[in-house]
Amino acid sequence: MQRFGIGVDCHRLVPGRRLVLGGVWIPHSKGLLGHSDGDCLCHAIADALLGAACLPDIGVQFPDTDERYRDASSVKLLETVRELVESAGYAPAFVDAVVVAQEPKLSRYYPQMREAIGKALGLDKSSVSVKATTTEGLGFLGAREGIAALAVATVVEVQKDISG
Repeated sequence: MQRFGIGVDCHRLVPGRRLVLGGVWIPHSKGLLGHSDGDCLCHAIADALLGAACLPDIGVQFPDTDERYRDASSVKLLETVRELVESAGYAPAFVDAVVVAQEPKLSRYYPQMREAIGKALGLDKSSVSVKATTTEGLGFLGAREGIAALAVATVVEVQKDISG
């Protein structure tokens, strides 16, 4: 059996933070504000996977009131999400994600992002799609005030070995 989930996340761009997307550091004058490293791409993927497995979202799993997650690597949190999904009887099978950002240009980082996300989820990079778009200058994303990400994830039911 296959199940699908959707995830969305958005963070404000601020000076003095590193920009991390899909587990990859991207040179930029600003980074994403968040309790963790602010990696909205990993957060959207995490919520998509958790949704597909009918598990509580990342705000419940990794609350911003818990100091253990301050400045945490979101790609490491994605590894924990994989474990949660597997504990629920599912395994990640495919991820399709899009980053919405006016800048910086991200296409040259897609291979690294796909590799980092795939590694965290136990997937080959051929099962991870990452792309980006702009809002053509519209709204807060177009005004370069933040970055958003949307993701769809497929999980498959794991067959339990019942042989003795």
